[in-house]
Parts: sequence; C-alpha cells; structure tokens
Amino acid sequence: MAALEKAAEDDDVVGVVAHVGGALDLAATAEIRAAVATFRAAGKRAVAWSETYGEMGGGNAAYHLASAFEEVWVQPTGQVGLVGAHAQVTFLRGTLDKLGVETQLGQRHEYKSAANTYLERSMTEPHREMMTRIVDSITATLVTDVAAGRGLEPGAVRDALEVAPLSPDDAVARGLVDRIGYRDDVYAALRAELAVGGEPTLRYVERYAKPGGPLSGLKDQLPSPKGKGVVAVVGAHGPIHLGRNGGPNPFGGPSIGSDSLASALRTAGGDDAVRAIVLRIDSPGGSAVASDAVRRAVLQVRADGTPVVASMGTVAGSGGYFIAMPCDEIVAGAATLTGSIGVLGGKQVLRETLGRIGVDRETVRAGRFSDMFSSDRPFDEEEWARVEGWLDDIYADFTAKAAADRGMDLAELEPLARGRVWTGADAAERGLVDHLGGLSLAVDRAVELAGTSRDDVDVRSWPKPNPLAAFNPPENSEAPAAALLPGEGVAVVDRVLRLLVEQAGLPAYGALTMPGRIVVR
Repeated sequence: MAALEKAAEDDDVVGVVAHVGGALDLAATAEIRAAVATFRAAGKRAVAWSETYGEMGGGNAAYHLASAFEEVWVQPTGQVGLVGAHAQVTFLRGTLDKLGVETQLGQRHEYKSAANTYLERSMTEPHREMMTRIVDSITATLVTDVAAGRGLEPGAVRDALEVAPLSPDDAVARGLVDRIGYRDDVYAALRAELAVGGEPTLRYVERYAKPGGPLSGLKDQLPSPKGKGVVAVVGAHGPIHLGRNGGPNPFGGPSIGSDSLASALRTAGGDDAVRAIVLRIDSPGGSAVASDAVRRAVLQVRADGTPVVASMGTVAGSGGYFIAMPCDEIVAGAATLTGSIGVLGGKQVLRETLGRIGVDRETVRAGRFSDMFSSDRPFDEEEWARVEGWLDDIYADFTAKAAADRGMDLAELEPLARGRVWTGADAAERGLVDHLGGLSLAVDRAVELAGTSRDDVDVRSWPKPNPLAAFNPPENSEAPAAALLPGEGVAVVDRVLRLLVEQAGLPAYGALTMPGRIVVR
C-alpha cells in the first residue's frame, strides 16, 4: 500500500499490473483498494488480471480488489465468483452427547454465541440475527464498492451476484470484466501501450518500495532527519495473553503478550521523536486481565500527551476491541469484525468420555475450590454461582469502560454490547468506531491529532529490532528493547491441547475471546 502511494508521486512509474489471487479478505482488499485509488488519481494505468476470480465457487474478495483497477482481465477458462458473502457455523452438541462430554459454559449475553457450539444443535434466534446481519452488511459493502469501481448501478451488481459465478463472456457483458486473455496477453497489451521512449522496466512492487532488498530495512534503525518526527505503528496481532509476545498460540502464529505490547506503547510514548502512535490491531481477543493491562498503557500514553489511534484489520473483537476503545480515535474497515463486547467462561466435563476408553482419574484437594475447574466433575451449585458472578463482574467492567472510553452513557452502550459482533460499517453507525478506512487513514488521523503534517513525519514500525539486542539485553521493563523480549514458548503437548480447545471453539485465551470461529466468505 505504501509502495503504491509512493509510486503515485513518482514520474518514472507509468502503471501497475496486479496478479490478483491467493487468500484474501474484504478488510484487507479494502485497504489495498484505497491505495489503488490514490495511484489512479495520479493519472497512471492500473490493470488487474487473474486466471480466475474463484474457481467453482466464490471469489468475492479477489474480485472486490480487482474492481478498483481501471481495467480488469480474466483468463478465458476462468470465472468471476462474485457470489456474495456467506457464513457457516459448526455445532458439536450431538457429537459431544455421543462422547459423553458435559458442557458447562456461561456467557454474557445472548449474542456471545461460542457456547452455542456445545449447548445447541442449531442457531438460536439472537445468533441467527447476528450472523445474518454480518453477512448482509459485508455483501452490501461488496456491492457498493464494486458498483463504484466499475461505474455500475448497485442493482446491476446485485443482479450479477444472484447468478454468479459468471463466465468470462457474461462478466464482460455485465461490465464486470474488460478483457479476456492470458498473462502474456496482458503484458503484451501493456508493453505496446506504455512503451513510449523505450521498453518499460518491470519491478515487483515490494522491490520498488525497498530497492535495497532485505538490508533496506536497516535504514529504519537510523534517526529521522533533524526536526522530523515519527508516527509509530505498534502491531497487535493474534490472541491476547499475559506475559510477552510469542506466548501460547496453538497455530504457531503471532500472539499479543500484554507485557510486550504495553512496553512498546510506553517506549513509543516516551520517545521525543514520536509525535503519535497508531495501534494496528488484528486480534480475536483473549485474556480479560491482559487486555485491561494494555488498555491502561494506552491511557497512560495519552495522558502523557501522545495521541493514539487504533487501526483495525480483519478482526478486532472482544479483547481486541477492549484495547482499541481507549484510543483517541478508532479506524476500522467496513468489513472488519469488531465489537463482541461480552464474556464467556466455563468448562467441559470429560469424566464419562475418558471412562469409555479406560482412563480413570482421582483428585485429592486441600482447598474448598482448588479443583473447581477440573474436567473430572461438574461445577456444584456454589461453584457455578461463583462462575456466574465472575462473568457478571467482567461484563460490568467491560461495558462500563467501553461506555467511558467512547463517551457514551452506559444505557446507550449496553444494547450494543451483549456479546454481539458487528461489521465495521455497522459499528461506525452505532458509535463504536469513528472512521471507516485502513492503516493509511489511521496515520492521517494520528498526524492531525498530533498537530503536524505527513511531510513532517516518518511512519515507522515500532519497536524496530536491534541486531545487537541479543548481546545487550534490556536492564529494565522501561527500556525499548524490553518490548522485543521473546516469549517463553509452548510445549508441544500444550500446543496440541490448545489447538483442540480452539478448534472446538472454547475460549482458549480467556473470557474476552470472540465467539466461535466466525468465517465469512
């Protein structure tokens, strides 16, 4: 995205050709579309091509991106899978009954639907209402963006959506595709058109952005030019847990350690060159305690005079929303999944299941509630009352802080909570986020809040790794290098167990985890 924005101002760049494909989602394609729009506004050619926008199925996100380009190509044997969004939810109640698994889960409130995976055989009415609205909102965004990109009426896009996937000829007839051809046809046409004064030079966009290759990132270690400030982009990617980044994530991807993220925020806020911070969030949430620790760090940075803007990626819900809500402003994509202001907690009882395969366990306890969360037995009445009270307390804390952070009365905020997941578009209408857009808009908002301009700041990832950090560890938790300390790692057995738990939909990371595994395609 930054490369396209840079290329828009470069007289040597005459056009861009994008091979559209791979795993995409609408929140990500919306951000790239904005950069394409900037590039096109500079009067440069922008062409998208693909072998197919979905093969024997949907290709919503791929075509959503392609429609932002001036010209769209597709291979003669391809399709245009502009079919609209759909969501699928899995229910395990029948399987668990056969296995003898007893599920005891509490949730706050009716839209916090992860428990439904175990307690129901189909969607409850609130669950269905929420999922239907998410699918409708994302489809509306898709239709609006495609219509604007292709110069069509929304009704024409809706008509195409009802009969897609489309053949190349049908897509051309409906104005969704401009030309049909193979890769070599695309490049031959562009070379003939753009070869003014000689053969154009081809370069991958990432090599254009960083011509020095892998070593080009070292320039970010250097101080900004004298008098020039920094907008620090602090990443928050993955489930949220206590400790340092790289902690327990069963999928082996990134995770958010509250120690690491809070340290990154503190050190950015304490750096004289940093004018503002953009907190880039892509997280389904996790630990309530860890999320609250990060929220506190955001508030401290703001209190010390550094504005903080949250930029939401594909998902920023539950704990992901908790760490966004204290920021000065929140920017989300129209298709971002956010909100989910709710709580989930409980356990599954595996005693009967293990007994069926010959596994017996006994427990010896010292305290009244020492084995309360054991999977060997159900909660008793007193224990369940404690769980319910705990969920009530966390929910009350979450909603009260969300209302305070968003400048809303609790009576206004609470109906928007109740565990409900919103798209960014719907969240913006309800005051849960401030602006619709991507990282570039978030940087613009941070710059304005800081009272400066884009020309007077560098935008840099924070913290930047120091090649010598391994030989010179930080002396305390306030040192910049403290944000880069690795996590403790996860044992293989623990990783497998957490994987099973997460696949089943249980809150592997804590009470502020988004429900289920919401996948909208």
